[in-house]
Amino acid sequence: MICSTTSILQNGEIVEYKGIVTGEVVAGVNFIKDWGASIRNVVGGRSAGYEKELTTARENALREMQQRAAQLGANAVVGVDIDYEVLGQTNNMLMVSATGTAVVVRDK
Repeated sequence: MICSTTSILQNGEIVEYKGIVTGEVVAGVNFIKDWGASIRNVVGGRSAGYEKELTTARENALREMQQRAAQLGANAVVGVDIDYEVLGQTNNMLMVSATGTAVVVRDK
């Protein structure tokens, strides 16, 4: 399925709008990743554990959004926007949401 942040597709014509679709993922970050990130916060550097968690959450949110678009009969999603939030009393939860418009596209 084609996903694009733009509202048009270069080689396709949108022939039908199916509606807004979303995909959401809320992921907890475990103690070990938290501890490793706190060390990196003091000494500097990248947190591989958090980066991996973020990548996985984003991929899952996009996949969920695409599945919902397919259920509506769409073959593409345009205007995709991805948002990130931290949740929880101690900010130990990560929420990633993907939103776009499900459309039917035909080749030009």
